[in-house]
Amino acid sequence: MAAFARLLERLLWPASKKQESEEEEEEGHRTHHEPQSLLDAPRCVQRPHGGAAASCGLSFGASAVQGWRAHMEDAHCVWLALPGLPPGWAFFAVLDGHGGTRAALFGARHLPDHVLQALGPAPGEPEGVRGALRQAFLSADERLRALWPRGEPGGSTALALLVSPRFLYLAHCGDSRAMLSRAGAMAFSTEDHRPLRPRERERIHNAGGTICRRRLEGSLAVSRALGDFAYKEAPGRPPELQLVSAEPEVTALARQAEDEFVLLASDGVWDAMSGAALAGLVASRLYLGLAPELLCAQLLDTCLCKGSLDNMTCILICFPGAPKPCEEAIRKELALDAALGRRVAELCSSAQEPPSLNTVFWTLAAEDIPDLPPGGGLYCKATVIAEAYSRLRQASGRRWQKGPRGAGKPTGTLSDSSLDSEA
Repeated sequence: MAAFARLLERLLWPASKKQESEEEEEEGHRTHHEPQSLLDAPRCVQRPHGGAAASCGLSFGASAVQGWRAHMEDAHCVWLALPGLPPGWAFFAVLDGHGGTRAALFGARHLPDHVLQALGPAPGEPEGVRGALRQAFLSADERLRALWPRGEPGGSTALALLVSPRFLYLAHCGDSRAMLSRAGAMAFSTEDHRPLRPRERERIHNAGGTICRRRLEGSLAVSRALGDFAYKEAPGRPPELQLVSAEPEVTALARQAEDEFVLLASDGVWDAMSGAALAGLVASRLYLGLAPELLCAQLLDTCLCKGSLDNMTCILICFPGAPKPCEEAIRKELALDAALGRRVAELCSSAQEPPSLNTVFWTLAAEDIPDLPPGGGLYCKATVIAEAYSRLRQASGRRWQKGPRGAGKPTGTLSDSSLDSEA
């Protein structure tokens, strides 16, 4: 894993760029609470996992990465079946903590129980379920307050998908975001809760708060979250009308046969890629037959390569209408990987001195390479390039030799690579 960190740092993050990013944090552009220090090298370890509910044709994959942050503050949970409810109900959530991990871990462990309690054995759809999700978030926040010593800082955004046989319910507070792909295009995306959003700004001002540098009280970059109880002390106001509210925004979407997938992700993913780009990249990987959990790992690797400095977590939920493996797409991807391998060998063999991996990557980035993955582009192929470079170095014993070297399967991720020989 240390080799991955060195690779990523050399490949895409020169010291000057990291310094610029730290300056952005000081100005309040990135983090939720106080600025976090960056590590000297990113932690790229991932433990992707997945599963399926055969009774309703649903499958999922999930993964998380600490990245450049000094601490991992994300958490997530997956329930493919909900006790007391018939088959076809499932629950997924992503929690993105700030100022510590406690609120995020609490949400991952206990929010599903509050949802089940609020739903009851026969939830009415859709309005009864929307109300139940609202109540579940607020009751979970109330329980967290009872367990949390007064004055302890920190909180967590919360993003949940509740699946029923008839509806998709998206509930969120904060800036973790969800996106639905339907019939080959992004059909819906949640909107972040930021202090300058008109409805949020009105609530903050009515509760006696101020907004400075786009932050609540000059400190907090989100306006809804679990925890953050220092911002929930306005006298005479209910929980949903405090400076920071745990009330979720809940959307009910009637399911359609054209529904393909829902992506839930913490804001570190959206810092690097737009919703449309993510929809295109996910669909293109599904056409390759990539398992959802490996797809999530590759997506996070791509976001790291594209410059995300935050913790990142994503959950991909696939429905029966999701793209299926396509032989032509697989053929093109294998041809692309092989062409990149050959081009890496050409660049290394034609140089008087061995070029750095950084130089190889940016030389390729300046070239017109056909059939790169939509949304991810060459960043999605950083692993293939690094593997070709590493194998060439191993085979040559530090002497560069001419000749094509293919890149193998089109399904690798930084987390799965073996680059210990990278100098």
